[in-house]
Amino acid sequence: MNEVLKDKKPILLSGIQPSGHLALGNYVGAMRNWVQMQHDYLGIFMVVDMHAITVRQKPADLRNRCLSFAAQYLAAGVNPDDNVIFIQSHVPQHAELAWVLNCYTYLGELNRMTQFKDKSKRHDDNINAGLYSYPALMAADILLYQTDLVPVGADQKQHLELTRDIANRFNNTYSPTFKVPEPFIPKAGARIMSLQDIDKKMSKSDKNENNYISLLDPPDVLRRKIKRAVTDSAREITAESLTQPGIGNLLSIFAVLNELQPTEVVSRFEGQQYSGFKGELADSLVAFLEPFQDRYDKIMGDKSYLTSVLDEGAKRARYMASKTMSKVYRKIGFVPVGRS
Repeated sequence: MNEVLKDKKPILLSGIQPSGHLALGNYVGAMRNWVQMQHDYLGIFMVVDMHAITVRQKPADLRNRCLSFAAQYLAAGVNPDDNVIFIQSHVPQHAELAWVLNCYTYLGELNRMTQFKDKSKRHDDNINAGLYSYPALMAADILLYQTDLVPVGADQKQHLELTRDIANRFNNTYSPTFKVPEPFIPKAGARIMSLQDIDKKMSKSDKNENNYISLLDPPDVLRRKIKRAVTDSAREITAESLTQPGIGNLLSIFAVLNELQPTEVVSRFEGQQYSGFKGELADSLVAFLEPFQDRYDKIMGDKSYLTSVLDEGAKRARYMASKTMSKVYRKIGFVPVGRS
């Protein structure tokens, strides 16, 4: 543990909410970057189960997804010796700091959060206080670890900006306490879209399983989903295919799987029928996910190993978080334990 904690590498923090099924879009947009960056950064990678309960969950399903998501982090190549991998609720300082930061977050700021408005429409039978104030918990997730860099997509950029505002507000009110994190915006690359609803990004929480490619889909399911994927009225691939939402999305997926540029894929398949290309895409997808799924099965089959990784990760995270909480409590005026 001490070797990791003394590591002087900058800190990269990210997490995924355990809802739905981790999809190819999650791998391309997040997990692949984690693996590529783990040699240059100390990665703090969470399964953010505390965020998940802003929407009603079946307890057994939530527990199973937390373990499954953690196993998929490992199967993707995240090294537990070089990174800190844990389940958010195993580190109580997340909730402790979230309450403090709630007191330094203004109502007007929370009212501007677009995700609250979007989720309220989708879950209008359960518009709870946690759904409203969870940006403060997200800020706590980040600021607890004196994070240098946070990967952000378009849907999270607003929350990181709020985190930076809260950190600066606290630092200016007292004295420098939190490192103000910087966003990491990945280089422009493939944006994986829904297979059926091609105007929307592929989502792991989509209720229609034909819209996404799960990292754990068996070969027959993968082939069926690709075969049914929406394209357009044309029948063969041309130089203009990349501009067509449906077939363009499939060409981008093939490019990601084979580490090619989309234009290279078009050149390779130009003049071929969509049906033939879809068959080759399905083959590539099966070959790409097979070793990932084999590693996942081995990890899930060794629960003692998975538990040990998560326990050690939580231990490291609690140590790091406790140092930040000690500073915060002292600065806001709380009486230290043992001195009352």
